Order: sequence, then structure tokens, then C-alpha cells
Amino acid sequence: MKTNMTTTALALLLMIAGCKAQQSATSAYDKPATKQSAAAMTPEQLGKLGAEIKKHPNDAHKLIEQHGLTEESFAAALRKTSEDPAAAKRYATAYKETSS
Repeated sequence: MKTNMTTTALALLLMIAGCKAQQSATSAYDKPATKQSAAAMTPEQLGKLGAEIKKHPNDAHKLIEQHGLTEESFAAALRKTSEDPAAAKRYATAYKETSS
């Protein structure tokens, strides 16, 4: 009887540990969604966000997170925008309009 209870308790512990590991793996798949948000932002949106960060540098992290980005994904989106001269011009126009 004691062996059966020990075996049952061990089985329950293993199932609980397995469920927790599965939840961690699931939440890891949620992170690429923010990368998609960064790629989906237009140069104009990035320009406006950049101008807001320039106006309120102490709130930069909060502003970036409000747009569903991380600092890394925001920087990557800016680099990608700067590689395309037309997109960079659109970014600059939106930045100037928002900062004035």
C-alpha cells in the first residue's frame, strides 16, 4: 500500500513538472510575435515613435513597449528602414513632422 502511494505521488510530481515545462515552451513561442510587429511598422510609424522618444527620453522603454516592441526589435526595424533610401526619407519626414 505504501509503495502504491509513493508511486502515485511520484507520477503526479512528474506530470506537474511536465506541465510546467510545456507552459514555458509555449510562452517562448509568443516572443516572435513582437518581431512581426516591428517588421509590420511603417517608416512613418517608426519616425513618429522616434520623435516621441526624443521628446520624452525617460519614457523611451515604456513608449517602445506600448508599440509591442523591444529595444532590440526597435533598433532592428530602424536599421532595416535606414537601408532603404526611400523608407529612410519617409522616416525622416514623419520624425520632423512629429517633433515640431
